[in-house]
Amino acid sequence: MRIGTRASLGALAAALLVTSLAQQPLAARDRSEASAPAATPGAATPEELVAKVDIPFESFQLENGLTTIVHTDRKAPIVGVTAYYKVGSKNEPRGRTGFAHLYEHLFFGGSANVPNFDIPLEAAGSTPTNGSTWYDRTNYVETVPTGALDLALFMESDRMGYLLPAVSQEKLDQQRGVVQNEKRQGDNQPYGLEDYVISEGLLPVGHPYRHSTIGSMADLDAASLTDVRAWFTDHYGPNNVVLVLSGDIDAKTARPMVQKWFGAIPRGPAIHPVTAGAVTLEKSASRDITDQVPVLRLTRTWTGPGLNDPDAPALEIGMHILGGLASSRLDNALVRGQELAVGVTAGAQTYEAMSQLSMAMMVKPGVERAKAEAAFDAVLATYLKEGPSKDELKRAVVSTLSNEIGALERVGGFAGKGATLAEGMVYSGDPAFYKTRLEAMAALTPEKVRAVLAKWLSRPVFKLATVPGERTLDGGALGGWGDEDTTPAPAPDDKAPAPELAPAPERTAPPLGTIGDLAFPTLEHATLSNGVPVTLARRTAVPKLQLTIEFDAGTSADALDTPGTQALMLDMLDEGANGLDATQLAEAQERIGASIQTGASTDASVLNLVALSDNLAPSLDLAAGILLHPTFAPEDVARLKATRQAELSQALSSPNSLAQRTLGAALYGTHPYAQPSDGLGDAASLAALTPQDLKAAHAKWLRPDLARITVVGDVTMAELKPLLERAFGGWTAPATPAPVKHLDAATPQARARILLVDRPNSPQSVIMAGRVLPMDGTAKNGEALDLANDVLGGGFLSRLNADIREDKGWSYGVNSGVTKNEGPRALLVRAPVQADRTGDAIAAIRADMAALPGEKPVTAEELQRVTEGAIRGLPNQFETNAAVDGAIRMNQRLGRPEDYYATLAQTYRGIDAADIGKAAQAYLQPDELTFVVVGDRTVVEPQLESLGLPIEVMPAPSTATDSE
Repeated sequence: MRIGTRASLGALAAALLVTSLAQQPLAARDRSEASAPAATPGAATPEELVAKVDIPFESFQLENGLTTIVHTDRKAPIVGVTAYYKVGSKNEPRGRTGFAHLYEHLFFGGSANVPNFDIPLEAAGSTPTNGSTWYDRTNYVETVPTGALDLALFMESDRMGYLLPAVSQEKLDQQRGVVQNEKRQGDNQPYGLEDYVISEGLLPVGHPYRHSTIGSMADLDAASLTDVRAWFTDHYGPNNVVLVLSGDIDAKTARPMVQKWFGAIPRGPAIHPVTAGAVTLEKSASRDITDQVPVLRLTRTWTGPGLNDPDAPALEIGMHILGGLASSRLDNALVRGQELAVGVTAGAQTYEAMSQLSMAMMVKPGVERAKAEAAFDAVLATYLKEGPSKDELKRAVVSTLSNEIGALERVGGFAGKGATLAEGMVYSGDPAFYKTRLEAMAALTPEKVRAVLAKWLSRPVFKLATVPGERTLDGGALGGWGDEDTTPAPAPDDKAPAPELAPAPERTAPPLGTIGDLAFPTLEHATLSNGVPVTLARRTAVPKLQLTIEFDAGTSADALDTPGTQALMLDMLDEGANGLDATQLAEAQERIGASIQTGASTDASVLNLVALSDNLAPSLDLAAGILLHPTFAPEDVARLKATRQAELSQALSSPNSLAQRTLGAALYGTHPYAQPSDGLGDAASLAALTPQDLKAAHAKWLRPDLARITVVGDVTMAELKPLLERAFGGWTAPATPAPVKHLDAATPQARARILLVDRPNSPQSVIMAGRVLPMDGTAKNGEALDLANDVLGGGFLSRLNADIREDKGWSYGVNSGVTKNEGPRALLVRAPVQADRTGDAIAAIRADMAALPGEKPVTAEELQRVTEGAIRGLPNQFETNAAVDGAIRMNQRLGRPEDYYATLAQTYRGIDAADIGKAAQAYLQPDELTFVVVGDRTVVEPQLESLGLPIEVMPAPSTATDSE
């Protein structure tokens, strides 16, 4: 994947503290059937929800074996193009690990008739244009305006049939460097080496799922041009591909287009089936590793059956009940009940031929390890003995179905309707397999789930403990076949020039057709009896809606309170409210397929409700109770503070978070925006917060005269307003004046410097740079600056990324951005780079910034891409309810007119290269940038000394909180 790879379930590690730790309700409750509540009146049944998950399609196959599936959805003038190649890392032999993923990167480097894959598509308005690799497949996605579909098919077909003439040694070397930096980036994270160790513990050498998708450094180094050409020839024929077109297209129109562009590509060799089933260990095994992590993490993992096994639905739902639900067995017992953990999770990561079944526990600091281990294993033993209750089963199924319905908002992308149809065909031979799977889930019984869990989780287990300490494993040596010490890998072909290839046929790109304009939803307005304004954008693509209550607060409000107050107060809302404890609140949401989340950005605090339209009334009742009547029980506050302390330790051990926190404080000084954007405050401030402090903050900030409500989705104003009035109409503002944040406070004088945070044993340095700009978010005519940033670092084709990632291969991705706060905006640059290129990367960043617009003014190609490309891509940006909701709230927060996005195309067309250059000259120069570098001082500091900037060195904060 070119942006954000390695999403594996073993990455339960990094995800745990940003997902499971956000769900900390109250005390464990009786799970007997006698205590199970009655069904929620009016709530849709699982069977009714399954009936709403429907993706009609037609399909056809060309003579060369290319299978095409077409789904028609006319909601917007866009088409998702999704191509699934039936080759992944499980197809790689010894000595060739990482090849499938490396080739995915090469696929974007141009083909015989397409010099660059990204430039024409981005200029045509494609969003996103990306690809990813996993064990079972490689996929490529782009969502394009309907008028650009012909161009997209031409380009996809050219790289499918005529890629090799464009794959040079130079391109191979560049992308090899990018992939290796992607590996370093993943390895550099806390718990980032667990995936490798779990695979080694579960699977024998040679098992197709044992080696990592990203491969080993040694195999990537050895890959020759001859090797990668052979890989393409053996695997990338059209007969090994499923193409899905979803959106503003029909099969009658699609078939001649697909025939025109793909029909002449010859059939390739069939990919040989891979035998790769579940493995049962002879006996349970355990392993400890030490790493630079904040808390002890315990993991239990088994292999399980593949996607098409009849046990797979029961395992997915059963593991969801164990540790995926907000009210999961593990949460109730270990986080809320015995308070031995600060986070837990469990899940089934299902592949085509096998699965990984995992449960994990982040042990609360101060808890004896043996006690934690015993309690962790006891939860599983009890669960396997008694199985789930009917209520648990229904909640798990309904919440899963609700998520599936939400995914249907997108026609393309990695998780939309196109990917759903493609995966069904690739893995199961049936594009509608999603429906078979969901129907099987809806038909499950508690006894069926219990029996399947007992069958698979009673087998020997692999136990891993990641212990805080010094990192002793070398991630660069991990990820390969596994027997390199005893069995030499096949010698790769030498890197002599590969044989000349026959020239590809000349093909000409088609012109763009008519590109439809953005049709931003019509907004309706109302005001509740208590004065709270309501904005509705009705959209009926899926039977769901998103409701957001936004308050003028956010993390910057902590400048008037204790640091960390706002986020902790918001997190406490669903820890107990309106007579219900946290478990009851979580269960009530799960029964009706609702999700209620709270959080804070820099400027705003929000309560967000995602609900099924059929279940809106009970969903609003829950949301109102959580918002208006939180309990703030002292025991819950104490527990959640411990969890937040663990999250803070996690943030301080993550190089990205540490860089961000360091830079924010340096740029903003005593301004409200200096508060850590993660909302965690610091250890001392968290420790000092009391239930009374949180109650006071709730009364101070979450009041109707600071609130507005935005709703996007399948509901009318006539239906919505009475329900809102019933839920929130009686909510009144206190007599005290509303608080006012001082966003006009002064910020420190910007100055050029480097702040080096010493983080030993870091294979990669995280560079962040920034300065506060002399403008705030409400400034008019900021679009030229936004476009200038797009040229500099705002996308994959930006100058910074093209230079440091694509040309030099020092990073997996470099980007820049200009914040859109209400108060002073800031320019930010982020560049994770290989450690030995830290100084060179800073020099390159400064040079690239200084060259715009002086030495290298904006080119015609760049101007077209960031203006016309952005205009053409506008319809793609608002495919989901969440995207529309965010746009409406951004307009309100920054004082923009309601028709801002409807008129944005006209605004862009009025901006020329000179305007972009002026904005770059005024705001995007490298002078006075503060650079933060989080990396190994012994490696990095000598490189920085030649840059001529003052260097301040500081140690990384201590984060280890060992269990006893």
